[in-house]
Amino acid sequence: MNIGKKGLMLIKKYEGFYPKPYLDPIGIPTIGYGATYYPNKVKVTMKDKSLTEKEASELLVQMLKVYENQVALLVTKPINQSQFDALVSFTYNLGATNLSHSTLLKKVNKNPNDKSIADEFIKWNRAGGVVLNGLTKRRKDEAILYFS
Repeated sequence: MNIGKKGLMLIKKYEGFYPKPYLDPIGIPTIGYGATYYPNKVKVTMKDKSLTEKEASELLVQMLKVYENQVALLVTKPINQSQFDALVSFTYNLGATNLSHSTLLKKVNKNPNDKSIADEFIKWNRAGGVVLNGLTKRRKDEAILYFS
């Protein structure tokens, strides 16, 4: 399964487009739509050249293949497109390691339609131990997408 348009739009909305490298809230060099490294596994640095929006979109789609594969490997129950999109957004933002150790994944793999899954998304609203408004909003939107 590949990420759908709704999932891609949600990621773009919350990552935002940044043509030049910047430091994310916990100090990691980032570019484009939240990329911290390139498809060749080279990390983004503050000295990297700027990207056009088209280049950033292409980079995002390339990078999402990794996260799509990780979600497909970790989820053991059949899920629909909206559920997949929400989990890919979550994993792109937080990484497959966090998803793999989460109660969110345990609940998805037990019963993908368990309404308490929405609460599990919301728990992941911190960066560097600090609650961030943007992450709270993103997790709520991921939960809404998951159940749409």
